[in-house]
Amino acid sequence: MLFFALLSGPAAMLQAQRDTIFEYPISQGCCPNGIANGPDGALWFTAGYAIGSITTSGSLSYYPVSFTPQGAIAAGPDEALWFTGSDGSVGSIGRITLTGDVTQYPTLTVNSFPQAITAGPDGAMWFTESGANNIGRITTAGVIQEYPIPTPNSYPIGIAAGPDGALWFTESVGDKIGRITTTGVIEEFAIGGALTSPNWITTGPDGALWFTELSLPAARIGRITTAGVVTSFVLSPEGATGQIAAGPDGALWFTGGVFNSVGRITTSGVVTEYSLPTASSFPTGIAAGSDGALWLVENSAGNVARAIACGIGLRLSFANSTLTIDFDVGVTTAAKWRAWLVTGSGSSRLFEKSVKPLVPPRALTETLSNFSSQGNIEVFSSLSSANGIVCSDGQILDTAGSGAVGQHADMPQGLH
Repeated sequence: MLFFALLSGPAAMLQAQRDTIFEYPISQGCCPNGIANGPDGALWFTAGYAIGSITTSGSLSYYPVSFTPQGAIAAGPDEALWFTGSDGSVGSIGRITLTGDVTQYPTLTVNSFPQAITAGPDGAMWFTESGANNIGRITTAGVIQEYPIPTPNSYPIGIAAGPDGALWFTESVGDKIGRITTTGVIEEFAIGGALTSPNWITTGPDGALWFTELSLPAARIGRITTAGVVTSFVLSPEGATGQIAAGPDGALWFTGGVFNSVGRITTSGVVTEYSLPTASSFPTGIAAGSDGALWLVENSAGNVARAIACGIGLRLSFANSTLTIDFDVGVTTAAKWRAWLVTGSGSSRLFEKSVKPLVPPRALTETLSNFSSQGNIEVFSSLSSANGIVCSDGQILDTAGSGAVGQHADMPQGLH
């Protein structure tokens, strides 16, 4: 039996089927924080005084580290993984080979607290130093340079290589997005408006940079073009306090942290959010894997999780006796796509069709004209493979305009 709760407001979101998210408990280290796709096709993650790796089939390996990884990890241009960490007051950049050999490089400034790290277009690794208010650069030979950020105490966190050959970073306290060239020239952009405390950042498939917010309610996702034009997108009902990554499906995916969710936002701004199977798991890092899936770490639960990159992006509106059903549907595999309409007088199937992989997501619209106002109506849609439902989405709309009510409604059985 499928069901969803009626939430406050005119439309409500159905959390995705949980059987499309698979969790793998780690047995060594603790508190996984960052994750990255490695050159060997495995996913590598930070886990306390350890670095772990997991194959796409779920086999785990662990490698001890003598200093504490800060959380971020990224593949380098040298067939190794690079990560940020601290050894007491000494900030460190770590390098780990695919066989588990670790090298530690102290930063030039004490109490630098390095956080995010990414490969740059110049063959070096670039990282943020939250405590020192610097952007750092380290060559594969271990030579470090530091570049002061013009805004004092800006507390940089996220960093990503942009499509313009520069590095882009967030200033969480400064409420700015920064840009640094590979020669160290820094430019800053105020995010303004409703956005605040930018957190993690990534390059999207549309050539813009996308970022999350750190401070609660963290109710928006931000987007900035390489020209510095900022747009924000509202998240509902959850927020995004964690990391963000470009998915294999042509959308952006982000973690909800305290909201215990993983979310998808298309480049047109359509948001779908999915609850995780383990309560209070606190997801943080997220990355696209070599298998075409999303991989994330659950900091509090001590899990690595795999989620299928799939979304329907269902939205409903009603005006002039016409019910409009908008989709922003994307899936990385062939699937059967179905949709149902549920009213007070019963349920009916709107359509059933076979679809090829939809990458990037595609916007589609269904309209029902001469649709009489019937109070609460529900639309449920799913994408299914031979193994069952891949992802699903559902919305409730009060066509009478009185708002949704707080009760549970069962979806019809046999929708598979």
